[in-house]
Amino acid sequence: MDSVIRVLLVDDDPLVRSALSLMLGGQSDIEVVGEAGNGEAGLALVTELEPDVVLMDIRMPVMDGLETTHVLHQSAAPPAVVVLTTFDADDHVLRAIAAGADGFLLKDTPPGDIVNAIRTVAAGDAMLSPSATRSLVSRLRSTMPTDRSSTAADRLGVLTERELEVAVCVGRGLSNSEIASELYLSIPTVKSHVSRLLTKLDSTNRVQVAMVVHDAGLV
Repeated sequence: MDSVIRVLLVDDDPLVRSALSLMLGGQSDIEVVGEAGNGEAGLALVTELEPDVVLMDIRMPVMDGLETTHVLHQSAAPPAVVVLTTFDADDHVLRAIAAGADGFLLKDTPPGDIVNAIRTVAAGDAMLSPSATRSLVSRLRSTMPTDRSSTAADRLGVLTERELEVAVCVGRGLSNSEIASELYLSIPTVKSHVSRLLTKLDSTNRVQVAMVVHDAGLV
């Protein structure tokens, strides 16, 4: 990744794109390299512009954010994807995570938190908006099949004690540097543990690891 984070905005609302572009334009380490009004156009711009991060709306015409995220993550070197959502779209968020999204934010998230999210996923970490996570987890638990918790616990059972500690930290939304500080590990060691977590839990990204931890009731 270059020192300047290249961002692509994909949202069918031109006012949202304009507001995001204006906000991000004031950051010295972030550059908005393009905008698209639907997922199909977004895919074309990803190929052309090679952004580091895509801010992706879910509900769009032609091709929605879910399908677009899924297609992006089939490529060899996909950009990080942060899904923009609302409280009434929790089911869509779950599908976005399954498609490979690296995080999700509410559209009314404070500007500073959106900027932080971009920097976080560009650095290879997941971004779990605390308020959106609480809402999502609450809904999951209220509709959770009786065997979902035990299934998640079984999946976590293949982890070593240290890997489980790292998984719980990931479930709390901590970055690699924060995990390193809390568990007294080096950042390269944390990255190695996270890589093994992805393999052992058959997960595409850290967000999916976090959801397994939440399903198991460890966070």
